[in-house]
Amino acid sequence: MKKALSLVLVVILTIVLCLTGCSGKEKKIVVNFLNWGEYMDPDVVNEFNAMQDEIEIVCKYTTSNEEMYALCSTEGSEIDIIVPSDYMVERMIKEGLLAKMDYKGMENYENIKAYSESRTFDPNSEYSVPFMCGTLGIVYNTKLVDDEVKSWDILWDEKYSGKIMMYSSIRDTMAVALSRLGYDINSTNPEEIKEAGATLMEQRPLVLAYGTDDIKTSMVGGAVALAMDYSGGAAAAIMENPDLSYVVPEEGSNVWVDNLVILENSDVKEAAMTFINYLMDTEISARNVEYIGYSSPDPKAMELVSEELQSNPALYVTDDMVARCKYFVDLGDALSYYNDEWMKIFA
Repeated sequence: MKKALSLVLVVILTIVLCLTGCSGKEKKIVVNFLNWGEYMDPDVVNEFNAMQDEIEIVCKYTTSNEEMYALCSTEGSEIDIIVPSDYMVERMIKEGLLAKMDYKGMENYENIKAYSESRTFDPNSEYSVPFMCGTLGIVYNTKLVDDEVKSWDILWDEKYSGKIMMYSSIRDTMAVALSRLGYDINSTNPEEIKEAGATLMEQRPLVLAYGTDDIKTSMVGGAVALAMDYSGGAAAAIMENPDLSYVVPEEGSNVWVDNLVILENSDVKEAAMTFINYLMDTEISARNVEYIGYSSPDPKAMELVSEELQSNPALYVTDDMVARCKYFVDLGDALSYYNDEWMKIFA
């Protein structure tokens, strides 16, 4: 009987230990972080996890705002923090998908407060804080391009046929066409959007390829002379090939900011805020700038990056750029006009 009782007690004790993690310690609070690929220094996350006894950040990755939105709006998806761009923040606020920020105890918010409150899509910073910012422009090879690069027109120049790359993205590429025509990059006018689509159709025979990350590889290797690209991709390419340069065309373009937000249905909001506060630390921001190549909304962080990166023409978002550029906004139903024109290009 005593042996049987002892066996029962051993089984009960084993179950109890397993339920408490078998180590006697409480399980960590898991915060699921959905981010873009290679959009943060991995050591930043590893160090945060190492110094935290109660919180563990688990990273997941996405490739577009639309995919990010689909994952977050799917019932049962376990995601707490995401990094959406401006127009997607606007959409998610409208749909009630984002939690309001609680800035109590977030001392690092002061580092980015001025920039944060300048954003038009969340002017009071109720739902989001800026993480990285940049522009959309032209990266070009100074050895292969002998014309002054100041206008989007050069991407339609037959002289560079077969040496041009465009971005495989509806909003971005349509924005280039709209800007070139003198229209708003957020136009909802069907005729303007149709005209932008037509001008992209005219350009298509000149384009070598429509790419994303491979634009950087092609520019660095000298396979193409000109490409539209995000400033961070251009900055990284310039670091590898000094013959490259970057410009935001005079007609204007897109200035953007990717933001840190917490989903309304997250049940670990306090832990999520702790991680976001950590990311807003000036030194951490500077490390991420070095790793990613985009600009930080923290001006002090920009002073800490290497001299080589500080001299990179694609790194900074200047007041002049902001003055002639716009944030993307949520287009609502008008996005269907863009989709229709985009499909014609690849029909």
